[in-house]
Amino acid sequence: MRDCLRGAGLPLTLPLCQSSWGMIMKKALTAALLLALAASPVLAADTDTVAPIDTAITLDHAPHPFNVRDLVMMQRVSDPQLSADGRYAAFGLRSTDYAANKGVNAVEVLDLSRGGQPVTVVPKGASSPRWAPDGKSLYYVAPADGVAQLWRLDFASGKGGLDLAGHKAPVQVSHGALDVQAYKLSPDGGSVLLSYAVFTDCGTLACTKAKQGQRAADKATGTLYRKLFVRHWDTWSDGTRNQLYLGRFDARGQLSAEPILLSRGIDGDIPSKPFGDDSEFAFSPDGRTVYFDVRIAGHSEPWSTNFDIYKVPADGSAAPVDLTAANKAWDAYPVPSPDGKTLYYLAMKVPGFEADRFAIMALDLATGAKHEVDPQWDRSPGGMGISADGKTLYVTADDEGQHPLFAVDTASGKVRQLVGDGEVDGYSLAGPRLLLARNDLKRPTDLYTVSADGKDLSQVTHYNSTLLKNAHEGDFEFFTFKGWNKEPVQGYVVKPADYRPGRKYPVAFIIHGGPQGAMTNSWSYRWNPQTYAGQGFAVVTINFHGSTGYGQKFTDSISGDWGGKPLEDLKLGWQAALAKYSFLDGNRACALGASYGGFMTYWIAGVWNQPWKCLVDHDGVFDARMMYYATDELWFEEHENGGPQFEAPANYEKFNPLDHVKDWRVPMLVVHSGHDFRIPLSQGLGAFTALQRRGIPSEFLTFPDESHWVLKPHNSVLWHDTVNAWLKQWTAEPAGASPAHD
Repeated sequence: MRDCLRGAGLPLTLPLCQSSWGMIMKKALTAALLLALAASPVLAADTDTVAPIDTAITLDHAPHPFNVRDLVMMQRVSDPQLSADGRYAAFGLRSTDYAANKGVNAVEVLDLSRGGQPVTVVPKGASSPRWAPDGKSLYYVAPADGVAQLWRLDFASGKGGLDLAGHKAPVQVSHGALDVQAYKLSPDGGSVLLSYAVFTDCGTLACTKAKQGQRAADKATGTLYRKLFVRHWDTWSDGTRNQLYLGRFDARGQLSAEPILLSRGIDGDIPSKPFGDDSEFAFSPDGRTVYFDVRIAGHSEPWSTNFDIYKVPADGSAAPVDLTAANKAWDAYPVPSPDGKTLYYLAMKVPGFEADRFAIMALDLATGAKHEVDPQWDRSPGGMGISADGKTLYVTADDEGQHPLFAVDTASGKVRQLVGDGEVDGYSLAGPRLLLARNDLKRPTDLYTVSADGKDLSQVTHYNSTLLKNAHEGDFEFFTFKGWNKEPVQGYVVKPADYRPGRKYPVAFIIHGGPQGAMTNSWSYRWNPQTYAGQGFAVVTINFHGSTGYGQKFTDSISGDWGGKPLEDLKLGWQAALAKYSFLDGNRACALGASYGGFMTYWIAGVWNQPWKCLVDHDGVFDARMMYYATDELWFEEHENGGPQFEAPANYEKFNPLDHVKDWRVPMLVVHSGHDFRIPLSQGLGAFTALQRRGIPSEFLTFPDESHWVLKPHNSVLWHDTVNAWLKQWTAEPAGASPAHD
């Protein structure tokens, strides 16, 4: 259930990903944010008619409070890539075609030496831009005849540098029968690692394609499973595995339709499903060896976090060798040193615990000796890259409400913060310069450059500047209070967008998911506090015990105590916020949360319902017992509850919202989607049934085509409109009453 940042590419780049449960994904995976083509109709709660929704969005260019339509139509910057000389930045840019209900993904390039506007080099359908080592060509993934293939864009060059606008026509370089899932170029650019989803009993990509065709043509629709996973995140398992291949470019720069299989004999996914990327495999500096991480499936895959690091000859002449077999917990994200002598990677110590601290490990490839680089640093890093001289590792990590970029000295383990406030959700390194994708609570992601010592931070793109100029946002402030056991706990408050001193405002009390995550100083395209601030609400959120960024002991403290310490923190945090901020109207407040935050919303409905005029629950856990048997990733449930449900039933009952339905009394909006296989739809349906049977005012909003996240533009607008209408209904001032003042 927590976030991670994963590195990728040469030069170094670290696009975002998430490692497990939903929310928490404070920044959405780039792949997960690709939106489907069509919107499904949503039925009104009490009729058989389709709820109306706009078919187009016209942005308001007059000053106005920030709203969901602004959010949906924003351009989204991702996946920054520096050319080897550090002069050119390539990156992904997603715009929204609202009428078509989808995102349009382009590739942009910016000459950092000249500034100005980026040039769109691939206008649509492209992702994963990567510079060739010589900096004269750019690779990317885009469809060809319905199959995702690797393409190359060659730029003419002269005394003035690359001619970005006058590039040659794109060249398709891969011709496999299957989609390219991920790729990474070799250091010399002569070969490329490719991941394909294949049936492992097939010897060729064409064989897998033929089997898929046979299945599609079969009139029988049943699928027989003999082991888990049956489904994962939002997809039914189809029997394929992501396998790692090597393709060599010929003299024309073309790849064979049948590359060399490197992961021979590996029953696992490279990269991992559902959110893995090219940070999970890497070339050695000489290109002769490939490193990758994988979890061997067997029959234990759904209750195991035992990823290991393997090495294999790049020519496929030998089988992969496990380098970290002794550790039964998570080993991942290999980063070879520039001299090829050391392999750096991230490792956990506790088997089955996805939110354990990632330690930075160094493996001496000659002797096999391992040591931890950063034993004194009580943070869990991700997105690891290395400097050209091998002396510095770069990582990101949650840190007291921020998500900064850090530099770690490989010799001493000393950690320095390079870029602080806000969130660095991706970066790329070339020479003395870093290219950052950076955002905060008031600004979506843009690109910045900074020197390798953290100096001279400069913004180089300004997407959404006109929109933000017209859309008023709420100011925010962090605060600290004494929580459970009088330990310090942090939260923050966001003022309404059109805040006026002396007035009191209704409150949206947001409970984050995970639970091992945090509400940080970062931008979100889903649970964004500014959408509530724009509707006239103040926002309060608490990073309770179990949150990330406050030390591993603090994170660990929630396991086995979901309704204990976190609830105490929420209560004390609410009291502290009311005492500190006089503009909060404690008599007009609603609590809302998703995933673990949804569990907590159901929990407080029975045990702490006094402060709330209404509740909003998105994809929450209603019945802890059946959650164990219906979810996909069992390792999470087993760690959090001390074992399987059949071995530790009392632990699952200790904080089970189902057992407190008799005490529910607050009006509740329940939202749950049909493709949520993490917390299945029956959890939300069960809660709505309980509310209706008890006669409590309630509504149920469902999206049959969405997963744990609501991503499609029309669905996002409907979600926000429905939630805001519910909040306003129950926090409205009595008719004829004067606005409350503090």
